[in-house]
Amino acid sequence: MGTASNTSRIAKNILLLYFRMLLTMGVTLYTSRVILNALGVEDYGIYNVVGGVVAMFGILSGSLSSAISRFITFELGKGDLEKLKRIFCTSVNIQVILIAIITILMETIGIWFLNNKMVIPEERLAAANWVFQFSVVTFALNLLSVPYNAVIIAHEKMSAFAYISIVDVTLKLIVAFIIAYNPFDKLVYYGLLIMIVGLINRMMYAIYSKKHFEEATYRMIFDKGLMKEMFGFAGWNFMANGAYMLNTQGVNMIMNIFFGVVFNAARGIAEQVNNAVQSFVNSFTTALNPQITKSFAGGDKEYAFDLVYKGAKYAFLLMFVLSLPILLETDIILTLWLKQPPENAVPFVRWTILGAMTTTIGSSLLTLVMAHGDIKKYQIVITLFGFLPFPLSWLAFKLQFEAISAYVIFFAVYYGLIYVRLYLVHNITGIPWKPYIKEVILRTHIVSVVSFIIPYFAMQALTPSVLRLLITCTVSILSSCSCAIYIGMSKSERVALKAKATKFIHSKFH
Repeated sequence: MGTASNTSRIAKNILLLYFRMLLTMGVTLYTSRVILNALGVEDYGIYNVVGGVVAMFGILSGSLSSAISRFITFELGKGDLEKLKRIFCTSVNIQVILIAIITILMETIGIWFLNNKMVIPEERLAAANWVFQFSVVTFALNLLSVPYNAVIIAHEKMSAFAYISIVDVTLKLIVAFIIAYNPFDKLVYYGLLIMIVGLINRMMYAIYSKKHFEEATYRMIFDKGLMKEMFGFAGWNFMANGAYMLNTQGVNMIMNIFFGVVFNAARGIAEQVNNAVQSFVNSFTTALNPQITKSFAGGDKEYAFDLVYKGAKYAFLLMFVLSLPILLETDIILTLWLKQPPENAVPFVRWTILGAMTTTIGSSLLTLVMAHGDIKKYQIVITLFGFLPFPLSWLAFKLQFEAISAYVIFFAVYYGLIYVRLYLVHNITGIPWKPYIKEVILRTHIVSVVSFIIPYFAMQALTPSVLRLLITCTVSILSSCSCAIYIGMSKSERVALKAKATKFIHSKFH
């Protein structure tokens, strides 16, 4: 299949995923406000941190999810249907084994940590335990969905995600309204309803996959060699995922121990904003990543490398265009959205977005090394370096630094990881590092600095108001888009963009 056909498919999938993202983001941001107002800051913080305990045990699932997606996509690129069927059945077996192991860990270590180490008001401890149990079930349901989701992504049928998302966000919107007017314990009831939504999602993904993909039908196949290979791949991937989880959910927990649930509420709001922005970027990378893996598996390394350069650069630029207005006008945006945002939400949001930018720029490099398959050295080094924010944050809190210090530490470490990641992937896959430095890192840095100047001074010239917010957003988008096109893109990329835009306009208006 030709490059033009691949590019067309990527573009179509990006549009479908953007439709999914816009719908999901709009409803999620609205429901976050309804849920925060219904639960109150304290209960919202409890839900955020208790869910984090469960997410800590999700390190294994995240590792295996990446492994399953890689194996299915790689084999699809090679075209071996029989092995694809064995991979799918083996992945389901692995997930069932994991559910059993992680449930035991959560019902022992997790329960002990929740009741003995976390700072939760005593009168809300019973409710927190109910939420924990619902979160465990929700987590297990999500784990069972992984093989089906991986098949959908590998086949690049992104329309499925768009359609299922309509049902998902509609259900969550209904949940938000039920919680607002429900006479029972709102925190417990919310956990129960979110669990039910997870069950419905699990069923939808399974039904769709079985109906459309031949390999997505489970059979009692136990391929010990394949299971060992997938567990081995996931084991190395587990290390880096574990470090990242400690740096996010782990820090969330030690923040609870040092500062209490109100700070967890502010952190939860910061994650909601970050997730909304990153959903734009994820729509792009989710559509792009299967092509990187398939191209590399098919031996077309040059095309795979080109996709990595473009993927890293465009993902960052897209995130920056969306983030700049939020970074400048965080205070007004949070006040309009939540009416009374939790204390510290403003700096938490800003530093969360800055930290996310450092991880975004290296996402396609990770996809390339996963496609290569030799991830042992990569994951060991990334884990050793990437583990630092967790102990450094604990030390900062112990030395009585403010909570925001955890975000600054995360940003500094993960910015350094950009260069460590590039060095490792260059040695493993042979991807040239000079074009990456020039076309990705240098261009994105210049865009970030230059496009910030005009909207910043425009904002400083006006008094805080909704009018200033509108002006700042408009100037920010114009400034960042212009810089992205004329500084972020090469001449050939601008020519290609102009040609595609002209073709699109001509097809729509003539």
